[in-house]
Amino acid sequence: MKLSKVVLASGNLGKLRELGELFAPLGVELLPQSSLGIGEAEEPHPSFVENAIAKARHASRASGLPALADDSGIAVDALGGAPGVHSARWAQLAGGEKSDAANNARLVAALAGAAQRTARYVCVLALLRSADDPQPLIAEGVWCGEVIDQPRGSGGFGYDPHFWLPELGCTVAELGAERKHALGHRGQATRALVERLAALRLV
Repeated sequence: MKLSKVVLASGNLGKLRELGELFAPLGVELLPQSSLGIGEAEEPHPSFVENAIAKARHASRASGLPALADDSGIAVDALGGAPGVHSARWAQLAGGEKSDAANNARLVAALAGAAQRTARYVCVLALLRSADDPQPLIAEGVWCGEVIDQPRGSGGFGYDPHFWLPELGCTVAELGAERKHALGHRGQATRALVERLAALRLV
């Protein structure tokens, strides 16, 4: 059975926009869980894949539809892989506000004086055909870069203005949407997931 409508288990407007653009050519309609009155799931797990599955299972159970979840973040080597799965609320966990600006301020402060600036954007997608799907479809994308102190660019969201791509000489926030989709962790994961879906004749 081909997928036609899938609930997107996210309230992040940036992710909604990016994933909507990436899935549109497949003829798959992504329905934000908020449009169905579904609240956000708990994300208590230490890994991206566990949280992605938990979010997708929650949305599928509440909607009765297939569900797609994205769990992603930035892993900074000098910080032992932090903020990792806590990327979206990193500043909030330290008593600050939940915002991109606060998260970036905490990241820059944490790296003050650090010589090592390497980092990775990680995205794990989990698609469940039903709430009790015993074989979630999983795909991962990784994008390597460095963290810079001064933000550059006005595009993207999250840590994009501080995520420097040495091979391109710019930050992710300075890339256009099409270029970001082609190179980025979310685009990589989406393409890998689409290959799985096509092999199973779901799209």
